[in-house]
Amino acid sequence: MNVNPHDIKLVAVDMDGTFARSDYTYDVSRFKRILSRMREADCQFVVASGNQYYQLRSHFPDYYNELSFVAENGALVKDKNELIFSVDIPKEAILSFLELCKEYPEIKNVMCGVNSAYCERGTVSQDFFELTNIYYHRLKWVDDFAQVEDQILKFAPTVPVEKTEYYCDLFRDKLNGLLVPTGSGHGSVDLISPGCHKASGIERLVQRWGITPEQCVAFGDGGNDLEMLEYCGRGYAMDNAPDNVKAIADYVCPSNDKDGVLITLDQLFPMG
Repeated sequence: MNVNPHDIKLVAVDMDGTFARSDYTYDVSRFKRILSRMREADCQFVVASGNQYYQLRSHFPDYYNELSFVAENGALVKDKNELIFSVDIPKEAILSFLELCKEYPEIKNVMCGVNSAYCERGTVSQDFFELTNIYYHRLKWVDDFAQVEDQILKFAPTVPVEKTEYYCDLFRDKLNGLLVPTGSGHGSVDLISPGCHKASGIERLVQRWGITPEQCVAFGDGGNDLEMLEYCGRGYAMDNAPDNVKAIADYVCPSNDKDGVLITLDQLFPMG
């Protein structure tokens, strides 16, 4: 069923390759104008990403508390300032994955918790830490992942790009569903709790706000956007998305570098 543009109550956007341009900027003043029209239409704006909450909110420095966030691929959900859901991966799953990683030293691992993300000394380089810090604004060195006192949301291993599929299959096979891999591209894999993805995070907000999936619009460009694009009444794939993402979506909009999300939102929430 198609959504009547005047009956849109939730807009969810992925960040990397979708809302943000390749240089990680966006047209702030244009977006703020759209946001005020969305507010008049009683429509919520949700940032839905595999990235850490602290990194995501940094892109909306003076107004992040007006937005909602589905972070870490659905492992953490915030309604404005209120935390409404966070995954707590069981110790058994954490230890199983850490043991598996020891057999494959080329896996560069990041452990993501509620308070911070973590890199383990001796297993990754300072360069890797600094690169990871771009995506995880709260990031700490630790001596041993197994000793970290935090509620763990997900793992974000980096593997050789050409072996991404191989490792996704390996994780599926060896972890027996304790954690589920989702590829976010370029050798990046997220290991998340079963049933946890962007769509499950959006569903928590939908239920909380008393709206329906048909009243939701989503924008995405990657494999971790598929559930969200399917769940929402109107799904837009970016022009820069691969074919399998475009096939799931209802529409294709201009690329992230051409401000495709803002162009489309200007059409959905026209002025005057």
